[in-house]
Amino acid sequence: MKGYLAAFLNEYVPKIDAYLKGLQFADQVGARLAAPLNEAMHYSVDAGGKRLRPVLTIMAYRLLAEDWQRALPVAAAFELVHTYSLIHDDLPAMDDDDLRRGLPTNHRVYGEAMAILAGDALLTEAFRLLAEEVDAGSEIVVKLVSGLARAAGCDGMVGGQAIDILSQGKTDQGNIDRESELLETLHRRKTGAMITASLLAGVDLAGGDPFLRARLTEFGSLIGLSFQVADDILDEVGEEENLGKNIGSDRELGKLTFISLFGLEEARLRLADLHHQAVLLLEPLGEKGLGLKALADYIVKRDR
Repeated sequence: MKGYLAAFLNEYVPKIDAYLKGLQFADQVGARLAAPLNEAMHYSVDAGGKRLRPVLTIMAYRLLAEDWQRALPVAAAFELVHTYSLIHDDLPAMDDDDLRRGLPTNHRVYGEAMAILAGDALLTEAFRLLAEEVDAGSEIVVKLVSGLARAAGCDGMVGGQAIDILSQGKTDQGNIDRESELLETLHRRKTGAMITASLLAGVDLAGGDPFLRARLTEFGSLIGLSFQVADDILDEVGEEENLGKNIGSDRELGKLTFISLFGLEEARLRLADLHHQAVLLLEPLGEKGLGLKALADYIVKRDR
């Protein structure tokens, strides 16, 4: 299955990277008078990474259609929003990290003000891509814009980040049920919402299918939570060289994590259960679902 996933990634990721690298974020005047902004944006976008969200968009699109390069603007929009979130997460007011994807974080290179602006610009550029570059009718474009906005906003990623900040150093070990609900809500919003939306965007662009949409909504929620449980485990026992970022930072910040709440072994058991549930959802898709299954396997077994 590892080789099966590698075949997909070898096909998709170079095209995704090339599309992102080719994006022009500023006109000639902007590039000349505000060159550091353009550089800061491309610095983080071009730094690589797993490209999980754009790959999921393309995989979901291919469940219904073959001309997958049509999905590149949509896939890229999700990656731009994800990259903006990483730039802002790394800021001193948030997680205060020095490394991201094996490189100094954006604000360490360009300063806090330019990093904030680079994140802001990437967020808005994502919606420009959806509005201007997607080959689809207006009804589908509106659905794509709405889906990304909802996943990225208060009921999604940003709301999850707010819960994350507000819960730091305030765990209540005497009320495990409440803390477990808080933790799952945090991660289903902070991580799961964007992962689920990236899948649904691929389905919607390909013409939509109610059965597939419902199944991938649940699948996305499960692998989004799996991704975060795996992240919590790696933050505790991973290797900094593989991760490309500092390890142990969640513990130092007093964050609520699956490790802090349940311990390492219980977190591993929960990860295995989430993975099992996610894979079961793909069975009706037969061979078409093998790519998504391979990606779910990777999320559980990854070392970065």
